[in-house]
Amino acid sequence: MTTTPGKILFSGATGTIGSALVRAAEAERIQAVQLVRHQPASSSEIQWNPDAAVPVSDPAPLEGIGAAIHLSGANLSSHRWTADYKRQILESRVNSTRALVNTLRSLKQRPPVFLCASATGIYGNRGDEVLTEESNPGRGFIADTCIAWEAEAAQARALGIRVVHLRFGVVLSRERGALRHMLPLFRLGLGGNLGSGRQWMNWIVLSDAVRAIFHLVDSTIDGPANLVTPNPVTNAEFTRVLSHALHRPAIMPAPAFALGLAFGEIADEVLLASTRAVPDRLLGSAFTFELPDIASALKAIL
Repeated sequence: MTTTPGKILFSGATGTIGSALVRAAEAERIQAVQLVRHQPASSSEIQWNPDAAVPVSDPAPLEGIGAAIHLSGANLSSHRWTADYKRQILESRVNSTRALVNTLRSLKQRPPVFLCASATGIYGNRGDEVLTEESNPGRGFIADTCIAWEAEAAQARALGIRVVHLRFGVVLSRERGALRHMLPLFRLGLGGNLGSGRQWMNWIVLSDAVRAIFHLVDSTIDGPANLVTPNPVTNAEFTRVLSHALHRPAIMPAPAFALGLAFGEIADEVLLASTRAVPDRLLGSAFTFELPDIASALKAIL
């Protein structure tokens, strides 16, 4: 971090990425102001209600922020996708983004940049096609959700704010997220390919994701940015490397039909979908990955 501002606003900062960003900001003596729904526990927390007509009752403490980073949204895989939960997934993203843009509109000193979470799921299930930020969106519930989410964030441009859509792939961390849920099975030798294993997986280690986000704050990039390494892997390759790193066999594949029975629509859109995205904009802005390949990444994490 070089020209990163002295005060950054975060929402959704209790998750894997948000909490890591706050720790990194504080380590650099950047003031991290967090929007929270609960009663504030410290002076760095500001209570808000994104469902209210006035989300923040007193926005004065937000004056002078150099960036706003929005990461809120209901967990994609914590529940089976009923119609009600799909609506919650969509509304939690779109409505909170609208509320934050309206909060920024109320400020006398608006931040120069607004970074809002999205996902490479916007490209849909695309087989072996290499996908850059210039690629068209795909089809499906996740793609439609990301399109609506990014459209809401884009409203901040009318306020003179640069907007970056953070299109995350799978963020790998030992403590939290997808990898943490995989490790117990793989350590028991019960890991295996999901479906055919031929589907592409976008990924990035948590430390590189944090570095990339601060890089984007400092950059002039406007629009989507794929937060993934330049080296996506197939599910079969990821399974092989993870089992090797743990010195365990991976001989328990999960057939597509079984995943469908167990997880419903999540199986098709998350577990079996193939998205081969690459980070053209990060690479074009001279960002360097510390852990760009899956073998070195898993070795470092584990």
